[in-house]
Parts: sequence; C-alpha cells; structure tokens
Amino acid sequence: MRAGAPRTLQTNTNMAFLPSSFSPSTLSRPVAPLSAIALGVTTLAVTLAGAAHAQGSASDAPTATMSTVEVREITGPATRAPGERAALALQPKALPATVQQLNQDDIASTNVGRDISNVFRRVPGVLANSIDQGDTGNGFRMRGFATQGTHGADTAVHVDGVPQNIPSSQGGAGHGPVFLEWLNADLIDRIDVIKGPISALYGDQNRAGAVEIRTRNGGSATPSSISVGAERYGLRRTSLVLSNSFAEVDSLFVADVYRNDGYRRDARTDRDSFSWKLSTARAGSLYSLRLTRYVSDYAGGGYLLLPQIEAGLDPRSSQAGNPGFGNARRTSLVFNRAPAEGEQGWHATAYAETFNRSRGITANATQHTVGVDDRNILGARVLNHASFGNAALSLGAELRQDRGEAYRRIYANRLPSANYVNAQDLDLLTYGVFAQGQWKATEAVKLSAGARYDRFDYDIGNLKLPAASTSYRKGVFTPKLGASWSLMPQLELFANVAEGMRSPSAEQISSSGATGPLGASGGVISRVAPSKVRSYDLGFTSAPAQGWTVSGAAYYILNSDEIVGQADGSFKSVGDTTRKGFELETRWRATPSTSVYASVGRILEAKANNPAANAGAKLSIPGTQFKAGAQHRLRLGAGQLTLNADAYLISDIPYYVGTPTTQERSMPLYTRYDLRGTYDWGQTQLSLYATFQPQRHGTEIAYGSATGLMVSPVPRTSFGATLRYFF
Repeated sequence: MRAGAPRTLQTNTNMAFLPSSFSPSTLSRPVAPLSAIALGVTTLAVTLAGAAHAQGSASDAPTATMSTVEVREITGPATRAPGERAALALQPKALPATVQQLNQDDIASTNVGRDISNVFRRVPGVLANSIDQGDTGNGFRMRGFATQGTHGADTAVHVDGVPQNIPSSQGGAGHGPVFLEWLNADLIDRIDVIKGPISALYGDQNRAGAVEIRTRNGGSATPSSISVGAERYGLRRTSLVLSNSFAEVDSLFVADVYRNDGYRRDARTDRDSFSWKLSTARAGSLYSLRLTRYVSDYAGGGYLLLPQIEAGLDPRSSQAGNPGFGNARRTSLVFNRAPAEGEQGWHATAYAETFNRSRGITANATQHTVGVDDRNILGARVLNHASFGNAALSLGAELRQDRGEAYRRIYANRLPSANYVNAQDLDLLTYGVFAQGQWKATEAVKLSAGARYDRFDYDIGNLKLPAASTSYRKGVFTPKLGASWSLMPQLELFANVAEGMRSPSAEQISSSGATGPLGASGGVISRVAPSKVRSYDLGFTSAPAQGWTVSGAAYYILNSDEIVGQADGSFKSVGDTTRKGFELETRWRATPSTSVYASVGRILEAKANNPAANAGAKLSIPGTQFKAGAQHRLRLGAGQLTLNADAYLISDIPYYVGTPTTQERSMPLYTRYDLRGTYDWGQTQLSLYATFQPQRHGTEIAYGSATGLMVSPVPRTSFGATLRYFF
C-alpha cells in the first residue's frame, strides 16, 4: 500500500491476536493447539527415531557409556589465540576486532533457565537479559549503547543469517528490538559476538556490533534426547531433540513446552515452540531448510518504584495492581546454501516470516497501552567469498521487506478505547550491497577493508494522522578499515576504524502527535538521515604461558548524528554522543579438565554532548562490569561430574529523577552468583543449579523516572534441576 492511501486498521483475530474486545478471560487461555500438534509430531518423530537409532552408526551414541567413563578434556569456553586474525577467512574470528565465540560446551554449562539471554553471561562487557515479564524481548547492551534499554536495539542480531531486529516495533519497545524467546538452547551450535561495527556483513542496527547465531544440524552432529526441568517460582519445561539421517538428509527436530509462573505474583508465561531443520550436501554445496513455529501468551508484573519498595511495598506485587499482558505468534521458513567444504564460493540465505505480537503495558490502575505488530517479512542475502593467493574478497547483496501494521492503543479496564498513541501501515523495504577484503601484506601483517551501502525505501501510511503519510528514500554509506599484526607467536595486535548505522524509525519520519482517535488532522514529517557512528578500536591477544591467554581492547565511539525529538514534534539528526571504554579478559586452562576466566569492562565516558533541554547528559549504562568463573570435570563413580561457578557484578549506572529530570543518582549495586553441577552417567544426564542475587534492591532491569527509579524486582535465590536422557 502506498503512503497516500492508508487503509482502515484491522485486528488479526485469525492469528490468535488481541481480539477487538479484549477481556481478562483471554489472559488465561491455554496455548493447547500447538501443544497438541507438538505432541503428535513428537510421537511420530520418536517412532522414526527408534527405527533410525537401530540402524545408526556408533557416532550417534553418547561419548560416555555405563561401562566406560572418560573425563573429557574441556572444549570451552571458547578462547582467542594469537594469530587467528591473520587467517584469510570469512569467519568472524578473522576480523581485526574483539570477537568472542560461544560454543556448545559454553551453552551447556550455563544456567540458561528462564531467559535465553543468559547464554551471553560470560561475554566480557555484555549485559544481556529479559525483563522477566513474559516474552517482551531480549536486551543486549555493550559498549555504552542502551538507547532501547532492555530490548536489544543498536546491536545487529542474526540467526542463520536472518536479522532478528524488528524495525519500528510497537509490540516490543521502540525501533529494532530483538525477540529470541523462540530460540531453544538445544538448537544453538555456536554464537559469535562481534564488538564494534567492523564487519561489512551486517547493516541496520550494527552500531555497538553484531551477534551471529548458528543453529545445529541433525544426524551424527547432534544426539537425540528428551529432557524435563523445573525451577523455583513455577518454571516447568520439557524439551525434545530428535536427530536422524534419512537418504543422505540430516534431520533435526527440537520442540519445547515451557510454563513459567514467574517471580511476580501476577506473572506467567505459556510458550510452545518447535524447529525442524533439514540439511544435505549435494554437488559440493550444503543446503538447509528450517521451519520454526512459536506461540506464547503471558502476563507481567510491570515496574515498581524503588522508594515504595524501600518503604515496604511487596516486591512481588504488580505495578498499580494492574498486571500487563501480551501474546506472540511467529512462523519462520529459512533456507541456507553454503560450500560443503571450506568457505570459498557462494553463500545464500532466503527467509519468509509471519510476525504477530502484542504487549499491554500498565499505565495506571485502570489503563494499559497496548502495542501491536502484525507483519509479513521477506528477505534474502547472497555473497561470494574467494581467495587470491595472499588476498581474499567477499562481495554480497541483501534485501528485506517488512509489511504490515504497527500501532499502540489505549485500553481502559482491559477494553479498547478510541484513542491511539500511534497507528501506521508500513511497507519498509531495505536493500544494500557490501564488500569485505583482506590482504596479507606480509606473513605477520594483514590489512582488512570493507564497505556497505544501504538504502531505505519506506512507504508509511499514518492511520492516526493521514496528512503525515509519506514515503522515505534515503541511503547511507559505512566504510570499515582495520589491521592485525602478529608481533610474535605469543602476541597479536589489532586496530580498526569503522562506521555503523541505524535506520530511522517510522515514528521519527511520520510522527503521530498527541494521543487521540484515528483519522485526525495535522501531523509532522521529518526527513531525518540514518544515524551513524564512527568507532575506533585498539587491542591485543597474548599467550604468556601454555594454556593462558590475555586479551583486551580500548574503544572510542562518536555518534555524530543521533536522532533527537524537537519541541514541535519533529525529529532532527543533531544529537552527538560519545562513548569511551576498555575491556580486559584472561582465561587459564590449569589442567585438561580445569579452567578459569575473569574479565572487566569499564566505560570511562558515555554521554550526550548536547543533551535535550531539561535532561541529564550521562547515558544509563553500567560503568563497571566484572565477570569471573571456573569449570572442573572429574570422574565420579560410574559417571562424569562437571562443576561450574560464575560471578557477575555491575555498578556505577547513572540515572536522573526530578522535574525536570536532571537530578543525578546511581542505581544499586547488582551482583549475581551461579552454581551448576552436571552428572553424566551412561545415557542419562542430571543437572542441578542455583542462582543467587543477594544485593538488596539490586537488579539489571531499571530505569529512571521523574518520581524515582523504576525497577523490575528479581528473586534473591533461585534453583532448579534438569533430567535429560539421550537415545
């Protein structure tokens, strides 16, 4: 639909979306249809798995048997080694940047529990979490970027090459939030966290950096299993992994049934999901096709004022006694093609997705603001990677179209009113080309360069203020340049300067004015440019002794055209923000079965250079992050025991209160300790775990307001268990 002819807003009830007349009974509706489907598919798959298992090879069996137990050497956490950046490779670890890779061992030994964001717990300088109020998104904050709080913008997150950031979202929180609740830890093969916008393979939201998640394949690469788990405060979970091979096609089916009552008394999450991935090698190429279906219904306790909690308010109560609510429906089909051996050749990704999501946020004792996204998403990316002696070049192009509705509506006593905050019909087309080259000038020095050009062709139908309906046509160029130097076998240096960008949101282009009905008069159109940052990095990786690595980086980031709202309701690219900081990490493998790690992230400066009127200059991000932990494996009786202990601290987070909000405060110190023990015996695995967050009133989830700090309280102690059987 073109911008000049906005259509009437409709609610999609066929997708179990928010009905036009919402009632409290809707909140308690179970998600039985998908459970029944999953149960049926599971029964069939178990039957097929049994037949395949009888014909399977020895590689399909678990590494430990009841008669033979061997203490496995630690394969993770994944570490960087000097010289890795010298490789002429497409892999992120070849970039002249800080890149942390999480492997399957990392993920399996982490207390993931109720939040998939926990897989990033050990990554230096990263604060990743959900707000524990249902499926509201997954925050990923690093390098002083916290523009969208706990909802993941400013970092480009991809799964199997598919962008997970949702542009101009209203069912989440703002522009570019990430929703990973559909992703089961059993499905993940590896994760690469790229610090800074150095990679040309990522476009929109690649300002703090990028995250690339790859899913596992079936067949001998993944064992089949079924697991049941329970955690304090009402978490119950059952997961099934079926891995088979049929006629040279590897099949991986992962299903998850998740029920969580939540720490807050009015909180709950009912979630069902499954992913089925088929992969095969043909004529020198590896092809895969993944189907994912995800359904969720939830309620959340909202935020509470810290001064009221300190005065005696029950931290498990709901905001204004009126809990929030929401649901989500998501179906994805993803195709990938890559060379079967090595990296040279064509890589391609194509995807289609229906994305339906709603979230009711508590406004007061009688009202909610209900945000809705109803989208159809199509996209593709193709690139060719080639090597030429001591050089390599990757050339590619990508396209994404996001079409549908996004609106926020006022609900009174859980019934829709005629008033909207905004309402837009969106046709968002993004496309771009990119190049990334590498050249080994000498055996010890490698130079890297890249560039992207991204274009945004938007048509925005403003249903609330039709006069503000508009088209938007702008492009943005982001160059990248870096170098690595293997000074000696035990020491590698790197440096880079790179630009990254974030597209403007539809609301910044076509603003909706004050809350009111659809079809009102007026409206403001802003021709803002995409927001760009320039990032400078200088770092090292060293191996002072056998089994010991030390790495670090310092960075300086200047955002010269942040988009800022003006008094007349328009937006301009005028805001400047500066971020300076460093990270240090050390890892030591004391023995083949014992390892330790520690890291510190320090943000020296994160501020708006020209803050808006009556607003503070400092950004509300952690000034200090400290992480440390240890892992030890040993033989115990007829099995193997793996022990993990992790500690985490964040502090020095500024925020502002008062009217105007210029009175600076500091959020309470937050500490977290994780313990985990996993015992593998034959085909059975038992894990017991506990999490302690002892700091009173400490939480990762908070923001400043005129009346004080708003927090989402967390339990000070939690524990759980998971029993898994491999077959």
